[in-house]
Amino acid sequence: MSIKYLDEIVRRQKTGETCGVASVCSSHPFVLKAAMLRAIRTGTPILVESTCNQVNQFGGYTGMTPADFVTYVRALADKVGLAPEKVLLGGDHLGPSVWQEEPAEIAMQKSVELVQAYIRAGYVKIHLDASMKLGDDDPGLPLDVELSAARAAALAETAELACAGLGSAPAPRYVIGTEVPIPGGAKAHEDSLQVTAVENVRRTIDITRAAFLRQGLDSAWKRVQAVVVQPGVEFGDDFVLDYRPEAAADLVGFIETEPGMVFEAHSTDYQRRNSLRRLVQDHFAILKVGPALTFAMREAVFALAWIENELFPASERSDLMAVLDQAMLRDPRHWQKYYHGTAQELAFARKYSLSDRSRYYWSDEQVQAAFSRLLANLSTRSLPLALLSQFAPEQLVRVRDGSLENNPEAIILDRIDRVLEDYQMEPSI
Repeated sequence: MSIKYLDEIVRRQKTGETCGVASVCSSHPFVLKAAMLRAIRTGTPILVESTCNQVNQFGGYTGMTPADFVTYVRALADKVGLAPEKVLLGGDHLGPSVWQEEPAEIAMQKSVELVQAYIRAGYVKIHLDASMKLGDDDPGLPLDVELSAARAAALAETAELACAGLGSAPAPRYVIGTEVPIPGGAKAHEDSLQVTAVENVRRTIDITRAAFLRQGLDSAWKRVQAVVVQPGVEFGDDFVLDYRPEAAADLVGFIETEPGMVFEAHSTDYQRRNSLRRLVQDHFAILKVGPALTFAMREAVFALAWIENELFPASERSDLMAVLDQAMLRDPRHWQKYYHGTAQELAFARKYSLSDRSRYYWSDEQVQAAFSRLLANLSTRSLPLALLSQFAPEQLVRVRDGSLENNPEAIILDRIDRVLEDYQMEPSI
């Protein structure tokens, strides 16, 4: 059911329908639960993706292998009552990105093992990305496009063989292309971006197709459903670049001539609802979103922490905001390359940056303990309407009209769902 859903989106796109799917790029249980609950309400499958550095055969920064992540996602789905066939799993940037400093032979062998692990775990949407130079590639020259395509094709062959070994598993659907923003948002403020030139995307498709065919992967090429390009959208610590349809007009015309293929857009976080709809109308049928979802979760949690401050004496409070900041200061590796400025500016960014690097710290033991205490404190009573009006006014409206329960977990899930609602453009199948 789930893979047919992706096929149906592509088919309908090619007939001129405005339909697309949000790719939920997060491992946070509240984000995934919110997305799953929306899937239940709308009757549509959910697309969940993990990246090569987040989840890999060595654990990634989540500590989870692909098999672990699948087990984790399916357990969450089972807990909320979402049928397993409604969960579509995708692997993002699968290739040697994590091992760029190592010699090509070693990095590519690890990439082969990575793709095998993803396929064997049950992932079916595979973004192949071998665009980066490896340890023994010439540092003085750009990576040859044909070499990059050959490496991607080799990984596609790995995926095909791994899938064949599973018997009745659905054949992978592929995404190619690498002209994307930096995962997690830009490191510096930007005022504009260069939209991918049509000639560049045409060359990417042609060269990758040739590499697939040289490997005897004719059947696999027919399952390449999307190509990643830069449509001119991005976000960073303190800015959002909105989609400008006129800048992408040539791309739109080009993809309409490519049978069975749509665009995948990365870093669509914080785009306005009308911009997201226009992206889908312009054949960016797969919209990746992640930090905007954990940002919304963080907003809701901070609102609850402020409510807690008004209701409980200092000795009983979770002090969640302070505990989270302390965790970020103890281990700055996830944010220090992204945030710049004075001590005051850095403190502000750790709390409120659109890049939301705090998302890496919710699994910290002390943060988890503070979060649990916050929820426990606020679950002892209905939250006062006056404080909801002050700190969570959108949720107050739904509490008062009876569509939202007055408890902290419901408040958090609803805040995340407000973001997901902007992405709701899937067909019902």
